[in-house]
Amino acid sequence: MQKKICLLGGFGVGKTSLVSRFVHSIFSDKYLTTIGVKIEKKTITLDAESVDLIIWDIHGEDDFQKVNMSYLRGASGYLLVVDGTRIGTLETALVLHGSAQKTLGKVPCMMAINKADLKDRWEIGPAAVEGLAIPFVITSAKNGTEVEETFASLARAMVAGTGMQR
Repeated sequence: MQKKICLLGGFGVGKTSLVSRFVHSIFSDKYLTTIGVKIEKKTITLDAESVDLIIWDIHGEDDFQKVNMSYLRGASGYLLVVDGTRIGTLETALVLHGSAQKTLGKVPCMMAINKADLKDRWEIGPAAVEGLAIPFVITSAKNGTEVEETFASLARAMVAGTGMQR
């Protein structure tokens, strides 16, 4: 079984770092801007079934560059990535969520509030995410916090063909 996941979020939130941590178990402090889309693959086992995850790491959105929603075609789900140290990335993710829903319909999605290792510098507090209709998890690509679990949860929902509700 093969499932396509897209990572969406603002510029510099850690999408590529999350993918590198998940697929290759590595983290680099060197920042590399994603141009267009970078595609990775990882096979995981869910309930004794092998699932090939095709992960589309889509360039970050900012004031100068918008995400081309055609990259989402065929996706079974998506991960919204937010930088906990920058409150503006939450709004970017919510806008992308609306666009993704228009493009894909109701497919499973989750929000990863990334950079848990920098929690002392976070601008996003509990009140900012309270009441969101999107399930979220706090991750760190740097130390691996909740990275495997996030991709596995999203993959499980995609295989089941159910939306993820809070």
